[in-house]
Amino acid sequence: MNMSPTLALVGRPNVGKSTLFNRLTRRRDALVADVPGLTRDRRYGRATIDDSTFTLVDTGGLLGDAGAITAALEDQAAAALDEADGVLFMVDAREGLTASDQDIADRIRRLNKPVLLVVNKTDGVDENRVVADFASLGFADTAYISAAHGNGMSGVSGWLLDRNFTTAGLQIAEDYPDAIRVALIGRPNVGKSTLTNRLLGEDRQLVFDAPGTTRDAIAIPFEKNAEQYLLIDTAGVRRKGRVEGTAEKFSVVKSLQAFEEAHVVILVMDAREGVVDQDLHLLSYAVEAGAGVLVVLNKWDGLTADQKALATTTLDRKLRFAPWIPVVHISALHGTGVGHLLDEVDTIYRAGEFDVGTTHLTRLLEGMLSAHPPPSVRGRQIKLRFAHKSGAHPPKIAIHGNLTKEVPASYLRYLENAFRDALGLVGNPVHIELRAGDNPYAGKKNPLTRRQQQRRKRVMRHRRK
Repeated sequence: MNMSPTLALVGRPNVGKSTLFNRLTRRRDALVADVPGLTRDRRYGRATIDDSTFTLVDTGGLLGDAGAITAALEDQAAAALDEADGVLFMVDAREGLTASDQDIADRIRRLNKPVLLVVNKTDGVDENRVVADFASLGFADTAYISAAHGNGMSGVSGWLLDRNFTTAGLQIAEDYPDAIRVALIGRPNVGKSTLTNRLLGEDRQLVFDAPGTTRDAIAIPFEKNAEQYLLIDTAGVRRKGRVEGTAEKFSVVKSLQAFEEAHVVILVMDAREGVVDQDLHLLSYAVEAGAGVLVVLNKWDGLTADQKALATTTLDRKLRFAPWIPVVHISALHGTGVGHLLDEVDTIYRAGEFDVGTTHLTRLLEGMLSAHPPPSVRGRQIKLRFAHKSGAHPPKIAIHGNLTKEVPASYLRYLENAFRDALGLVGNPVHIELRAGDNPYAGKKNPLTRRQQQRRKRVMRHRRK
């Protein structure tokens, strides 16, 4: 499996990094690292350009003025650059080249990674002055943009698509082609390690003291009920005995790569703490990556009846963006509910295989269109003609028709939910690709009838007179 390249977005504060980040990811929110030892300034997002995906790491204010960066922030900046396959280095055309820009450029060059110099805020400035100003940095590839207005973005997307990045992914799918790959994620102290041990049926310690090991995902093959599984544990657990405030050796990118590798993602939460924003960001990213999703509320047996009712109501409210995600209540410590956990995983995996024919999908589409027709656009009716399978894990459906670019997002969600309900695609995001059929008469004039030809000749003769 080809992993999506990771790009670090760096530069001084206030040069427009967040604006570019939001434009590339096409959203105003993003996965924000929120675990002990990680600054909230580092944001993670997923960008899709044509058929290629990229993981973006926005370092926020990590790289500021020379001499003003604390040791902790310096470590975080180094970590963000270390886990990246390439760098988007942003500067401000209006302010011109600064000493901090030169300092950052020197540090980036030592990484020996692909770098795109992104000169932002170029609208209304002297182009010749800007080119001459930043040419002294010596980077071979440069894009001149206005992130706020979207001008010049083709230079950024073109560079991303043309570059052949060397990704350092998990690369475990090829080693276990027949196994159901399950990524286990969760914040520290939610019982993830205890659940791992329960699933494996052995007392296996997953917290390592060797330097650097906690930055890597751990792949553990095992077998249950004649089914092969590969459990991907995504680290992030603080080493015991570490001094409070010391930065953990935690790589969010490893978790994001695990989403791409996994058939099913299990998000473990502490039922006593409930859902936090970090959990929702992780779920959102897993859905975008196309993994099947299962939420596990651990330590359930320690709650009172009132606490259970409150936890259920809160979770239902916060999961309104994805009501199709199953929720399982367990106690990893005592084993309650764990025995049926893999049954849920199997159900989600089988649904994700999406073995459905074109005829059946088209008939379902016709029923959906009849029950709720798409809206008209400028007096023209959107017509969706047929549907077929275009991929699995996650289920992908291609729908062909006319005016497909005009289909509202709300109607697209209606189709996704309707297909999921009709086909029983529990725990799986459904990706719909709308395709417009080529018009065979585009650019061609209809041939004139004999009467039209005679009329045209009479008109031409009249004009000549």
